[in-house]
Amino acid sequence: MASTGISQFTLRRFLFLPRNRAGRVSDSVARHLTTVAFYAITTRLVFHRLFMTIKEALTTLPQYVLPHHALSNMMSKLTHCENKAWKNLFIKQIIRYYGVNMDEAVKQDINAYNSFNHFFTRELKPGVRPLTTVKNAIACPADGTVSQAGDITEGNIYQAKGKSFSTTDLLGGSAERAEPFNNGIFTTIYLAPKDYHRLHMPLTGTLREMVHIPGRLFSVNTATTNSVPGLFARNERVAVIFDTDSGPMALVLVGAIFVSSIETVWHGVVTPPSIASVQTWRYRDNPPKLQIGEEMGRFNMGSTIIILFGKGKVKWDSELLPDKVVKLGDMIGKTID
Repeated sequence: MASTGISQFTLRRFLFLPRNRAGRVSDSVARHLTTVAFYAITTRLVFHRLFMTIKEALTTLPQYVLPHHALSNMMSKLTHCENKAWKNLFIKQIIRYYGVNMDEAVKQDINAYNSFNHFFTRELKPGVRPLTTVKNAIACPADGTVSQAGDITEGNIYQAKGKSFSTTDLLGGSAERAEPFNNGIFTTIYLAPKDYHRLHMPLTGTLREMVHIPGRLFSVNTATTNSVPGLFARNERVAVIFDTDSGPMALVLVGAIFVSSIETVWHGVVTPPSIASVQTWRYRDNPPKLQIGEEMGRFNMGSTIIILFGKGKVKWDSELLPDKVVKLGDMIGKTID
């Protein structure tokens, strides 16, 4: 094995390695060193991953005992408070900490917002998020970061780190409601506090059904997503089913701790109040029809939206991968003719 003189000297002098007649470390020793290095690096990575897993667990465990809904109700009162000094201080801190780009907002002066929630669900300037014009495109419904995207395998949706949850559980426990999405595709998009928090239609659709599903309100950040089994099927959520030219489409608006409200444009505020059992609305007479890119709802504080399509109906863009930052209106996939 070729090596510099200094390297050979170092190996021989300090590691007392055997050398051949040419004064070089033998191939067997080189292979041994390579193996040792490989295991050293692997061990370091394993311990790093173990440390991160423990850190995530310590971050997550206290959430199991927190009064999720009580905290969220308290946050709702704070975010809807119209005290000028309070709401301006809150808005300034969020803008500074998260780097919110106020140049995109219709109202750039924080004094124009009645409350923090009014700021949080701020309207964007026309043209700031142009809608894709690609034929057969699926438009991104929100600003955010892709958590996961892929196939629904035997009724299961991948969450993170080997964890998954069933489509049936996600959609409120109805196998009939979940069946059209079996072996279809999904993507999960996380909205951070700095993001635009109105949600828009990925595809033109006619509203069929809305389901409010009770649950906990765990955080939906990366640490919790990695640690809490079935997170998105445990948290309180609103699932909306649309009929489209590409079959049924489900949009699931997942609540989280401090997410004080979820609302839709046709219903208004869906939650709060929280409920004890699944509540369903069906739209048989004159159902609302929303066009691609049209606003369909909003989070009053940030959370996650999950999109579902049936088998063979849609193909995600090859770049729609975990941790990809996406913007409202961008093409994230295409319908299959």
